[in-house]
Amino acid sequence: MTDAERQRLAEADAGAAPWRRWGPYLSERQWGTVREDYSTDGDAWSYFTHDQARSRAYRWGEDGIAGVSDDKQRLCFALALWNGRDPILKERMFGLTNAEGNHGEDVKEYWFHLDNTPTHSYMKYLYKYPQNAFPYADLVDTNRARGRRDAEYELLDTGVFDEDRYFDVVVEYAKAGPEDLLVEITAHNRGPDEAPLHLLPTLWFRHTWSWAGGTAVPALRATDGAVRADHGELGPRWLHHQGGEPLFTDNETDNERIFGSPNTTPYVKDGIGRRVVHGETTAVNPARTGTKAAVHHVLTVPGGESTTIRLRLTDTELSAPWADFTQVMDLRRTEADAFYDALTPEGMGDDERRMVRQALAGMLWSKQYYHLDVERWLAEHGVDPLAADPRIRNSGWYHMVNDEIMSMPDTWEYPWFAAWDLAFHTLALAMVDISFAKDQLEVLLRRLCLHPNGQIPAYEWNFGDVNPPVHAWAVLFVYELEKHRTGRGDRAFLENAFQKLMKNFTWWLNRKDTDGNNVFQGGFLGLDNIGVFDRSAPLPTGGHLDQADGTAWMALYCQNLLDIAIELAVDNPVYVEQAQMLFEHFAWIAVAMNRMGRDNASLWDEEDGFFYDVLRLPDGSATPLKVRSLVGLIPLAATSVIGGRADRAFPELVEGAKEFIRRHPAVEAVVERHDLGAGTDGRYLFALFGEDRLRRVLARMLDEDEFLGPYGIRSLSRHHAEHPYTFEVHGQTYGVGYLPAESDSGMFGGNSNWRGPVWFPINVLIIRALLNLHVCHGPAFTVECPTGSGRRLNLYEVAREISDRLTATFLRDADGRRPVHGAQAKFAKDPHWKDLILFHEYFHGDDGAGLGASHQTGWTGLVAALATLFHTLDADDWQRGGREALEPSPGDREEPLS
Repeated sequence: MTDAERQRLAEADAGAAPWRRWGPYLSERQWGTVREDYSTDGDAWSYFTHDQARSRAYRWGEDGIAGVSDDKQRLCFALALWNGRDPILKERMFGLTNAEGNHGEDVKEYWFHLDNTPTHSYMKYLYKYPQNAFPYADLVDTNRARGRRDAEYELLDTGVFDEDRYFDVVVEYAKAGPEDLLVEITAHNRGPDEAPLHLLPTLWFRHTWSWAGGTAVPALRATDGAVRADHGELGPRWLHHQGGEPLFTDNETDNERIFGSPNTTPYVKDGIGRRVVHGETTAVNPARTGTKAAVHHVLTVPGGESTTIRLRLTDTELSAPWADFTQVMDLRRTEADAFYDALTPEGMGDDERRMVRQALAGMLWSKQYYHLDVERWLAEHGVDPLAADPRIRNSGWYHMVNDEIMSMPDTWEYPWFAAWDLAFHTLALAMVDISFAKDQLEVLLRRLCLHPNGQIPAYEWNFGDVNPPVHAWAVLFVYELEKHRTGRGDRAFLENAFQKLMKNFTWWLNRKDTDGNNVFQGGFLGLDNIGVFDRSAPLPTGGHLDQADGTAWMALYCQNLLDIAIELAVDNPVYVEQAQMLFEHFAWIAVAMNRMGRDNASLWDEEDGFFYDVLRLPDGSATPLKVRSLVGLIPLAATSVIGGRADRAFPELVEGAKEFIRRHPAVEAVVERHDLGAGTDGRYLFALFGEDRLRRVLARMLDEDEFLGPYGIRSLSRHHAEHPYTFEVHGQTYGVGYLPAESDSGMFGGNSNWRGPVWFPINVLIIRALLNLHVCHGPAFTVECPTGSGRRLNLYEVAREISDRLTATFLRDADGRRPVHGAQAKFAKDPHWKDLILFHEYFHGDDGAGLGASHQTGWTGLVAALATLFHTLDADDWQRGGREALEPSPGDREEPLS
């Protein structure tokens, strides 16, 4: 039983059975995305709204509630609902646009990803649907009236869940075979009185036939006890149903409603909603055929009781579709339990296991079909794809074509990939599906994604923006994890990634080092609102920023590529030369990070004992921008242990490095003293500063009045709460102050904030660095943690302390409260809410409450990896080389981890 899901994974990887073909590949939101924006001003939110979505056919994808589709999203299935009171059929999640929310876009629904296996053989999803009219207008009006410093007005705040007058709608999927999907939908009435509920499991084809022209139109039609779907590529499918009335329309735009022009067919996308909600019998096709169909179940559910309906989507017309239904569903549930029981280590408590399982379920539910052909998209905008037009978004990315399943940061607020998010996703995904993790790392390095100049696309709103270069780190992690599990590494994967990453590395060297002095200006780098200025835009002062984080990211990039080159050199000595070159790049970056710059302005501030960005002005003057933020902690993250026994395996590399150091006094003054320190068992520590600076940075980071919060490392020092940093330019004052929750800045739409809250990805990189430092410095190296407490911990213990604080965000405390849910009593006390966990984008710097996107399991799903890691390896394991579980050294092949 334990091996059933892994056997399916093996069959899928070998091409023996397409177990991944059907999965949760619909987004929660397609409207308001850049893909669907054909406006003249680039205002995607206004061009295609939630109100229009029920009536307007999409161009590039589909959305739905608890939705699934095939891996090219040709045929889609999702749940629609109506409580008898709403003005519209509930077919998709509702939320505020960027302009409507007081902190940017914001979903206003409650749903939970409860379970999922990597082949999607079993999936479970919960949606909480109010029995009273959904408060659409109240949510918009109240939030719009609030300011940036006000809390958001949430669905629970409206009172619509009072007296428990809502349904818990649980959707479960189980695969009897790769093309045989069982569906069980159970509606629990949590209220005291009976209540009506319309359940409408819906089947439809993604609209592919009008835009390109000449494409055959697929068809749905009613048969005895089923809806038959015929598609030229998929072949026939049957949706078997028990009871219910099949309603048919077409997935065509209601032109009359949206544009005031005639419809091409009397049966349009919103026809089923008009039939159910408004009683328009002529809105659905009496011939019972079309490209969209729903099986309409009208239920009355007694108070405190539940009702279940069943369906089965197969590639075979079954004469007895329900004969084995219960058996298969129960078996897949049991197999899912066995899969996760084997994944979580002994000694982990039930609540922590629940956290890990829901985090990984969220990761797997966040897989979506992402389709965008930029050249075609530009042509449809009337733009010559080969003549970049700065007025049109992403016009310089005409080569780019996406047509695959991708891991998204969030299923509603970020239903598009983001490069550095995706790299972090693979660390958690690798726990359950190594092949998919590798695929996700490769997809952005393919020729159809990677820009011809070597740039990795950042994210849909601006592919040309710059995310931190963490791809190499993730590639190395996934490669080594697979090697330790299987006893062999995927050299083809590693070598292919290395070649593409070197192209991207060269792009960084040529495009982001303004002065050619190994100090980098990455710009945005994903840290929205982190600094004094918008780092993606021209500075109001003129000149440019030398970025402490941009420079440190490049140091980490060098370390990761060097590690990969050494691994590849085992089979191909030509990579020794590459490794030598990468070491030299790292050395010069280390020099640049530590040297005193012009006008005594350098990235390191000796007086404060911290790293800062430096503003370089057109007149040649320079000044540090003394904001104590993660910008100054990223240099700590650029710490790696490389080359176990490399001195024996590649003596020419070690001798070359020593000769290089001797030949360059500037390098010798920095690197030999503390950057290339001999570690245990032939390993070498690569870091940007030595012990003295390390202690000074850690003293700030571990100070609870600065960075160390009760639930992780804050993104901005709490020092700036009473001492905000200000900078005056041309009579205008720019400032940065500590904000533990949402930002009061409008930069990047005001929907993100690194001015105080805790973010998981940087915390994980800091933990990684501390573990590497522990390997080399050993247990005798201790620091005060927290600073000023008198409590001394070694660096492994510090790493675990930070990890424990992060995981505590999601675990019940002594009062039964999960900090992530803030002051919402419903989540703390109600038996139908208390075990449900949301994984937000970031977290309140002082109380751990979840903020930002509420389903950004993406990089927050890293909590599953952290919890598992520290239950598996103790400090002695790390001293013996157990750090390989987080980022292994290629030299240590004698002691693989199981």
